[in-house]
Amino acid sequence: MRILFLTADLPYPPYAGAPLRIFGLIEGLAEHAIWLMSFTIARVDPAQTPLGRLCRRVITVPAPLRSTRDRLRGLALSHQPDMAFRRYSPRYAQELRQLLQQQAFDLIQIENLEMAVYLPVIREVQPDTPIVYDAHNAEYALQRRIYESDRATTSRLHVALYSYIQSQRLRRFERQVCRDVNYVVAVSDTDADLLRALDIRTPIAVVPNGISTRLYRPADEPIDLGDAALVFTGKMDFRPNVDAALWFAEEILPLVRQDVPNAHFYVAGQSPHPRLDVLRGQPGITLTGLVPDIVPYLHAASVFVVPLRMGSGTRLKVLEAMAAARPIISTRIGVQGLNVTDGQEVILADTSREFAQAVVELQKNRERAAAMGRRAEEFVRQYYDWSVLLPRLMQVYGELGVL
Repeated sequence: MRILFLTADLPYPPYAGAPLRIFGLIEGLAEHAIWLMSFTIARVDPAQTPLGRLCRRVITVPAPLRSTRDRLRGLALSHQPDMAFRRYSPRYAQELRQLLQQQAFDLIQIENLEMAVYLPVIREVQPDTPIVYDAHNAEYALQRRIYESDRATTSRLHVALYSYIQSQRLRRFERQVCRDVNYVVAVSDTDADLLRALDIRTPIAVVPNGISTRLYRPADEPIDLGDAALVFTGKMDFRPNVDAALWFAEEILPLVRQDVPNAHFYVAGQSPHPRLDVLRGQPGITLTGLVPDIVPYLHAASVFVVPLRMGSGTRLKVLEAMAAARPIISTRIGVQGLNVTDGQEVILADTSREFAQAVVELQKNRERAAAMGRRAEEFVRQYYDWSVLLPRLMQVYGELGVL
């Protein structure tokens, strides 16, 4: 089977949500002939990464630059959401057209909503090729939650208005994309229901986010973050992650440090947003920026925290922490889409005080924390390893008649 993946970023290294999911899919499908067409920011030679071994061909195009002025112009002069422009590149469209003219594919898989802007090119050149849209989030719902969170803060009312407009535009755009493809893949039952609410008839399957659990064994070179290391990971220019880090640092950590004075909050992830600059230099807080390997940070955590208050999809950061057998405290949104049990694989807490109390409890009761970590590790191996999840995607391909 010849499969073409269209991705917004080169899925290597698999350091965060989307790259982790896409790399796992490509690795699991490597017995087939895979083409990958992606954007890249750095000068990376895909042939020197595992992608060169896994893919028949990897085509990369420089990522388009989109300024604040461009976004404001789109807001004023277009009825399309910003995501419809975020990864649009005339060069990418041209190279995609050339590839489709030269090579027939059995299936084309669009990864995430911003790549749907190339649907017209695909339909023009290969109108009969089945297209799968892999929806990493129900984007309109994500923007709506961001709007609902921001409107509660007076200083962010202008941002809330922007998110409200985007949520309305995304609803229309996402509906049209789902109608224009042959199959939609959602990452959770919740997201699938949100996409079905768009009044579409396209079939939707659920293929949750997964990981290769074997990759999360203890690192050969462990790091020491202290015995009260509270770790949060993710791409730190992503608004839900920024909000989570600020909420934990400003409202939860001070409560924790009343009982655990040496508690230290580590925010491990690339591209920290300028809004996080206020945390730099504060006692008990470290922003690491991009780290070469997240696994040592996971294993160095006494507690892994997921203080997310907005978002959709399922959190690969949670699966990674589970695979590393870490005790986890999360909001309910933070584990949305994961069939976890409060008090077993994770502790759920939605208020600052509840969250802080849970952190203190696990920090002081190491036996309970270790037992919770072991249950989490067994849970992720049983339900969220790619070896368990890939057959669901293969069933989609079978229903499209391409196997």
